[in-house]
Amino acid sequence: MAKITIKQEKSGIHSTLRQKRTLEALGFSKLNQLVEVEATPQIKGMLEKVKHLVSVVA
Repeated sequence: MAKITIKQEKSGIHSTLRQKRTLEALGFSKLNQLVEVEATPQIKGMLEKVKHLVSVVA
């Protein structure tokens, strides 16, 4: 599968618990961190749920 690189742009402090856990499941532990993940439908769905907190770099 193809890989995509995502970056956490905003903090998850005022987000819901579900969104915070989604960020953790994507591999984020701190702000402005870059994570490379597989471009599966499950990951794309997770990105859709937290699209206001992350951006796709490549």
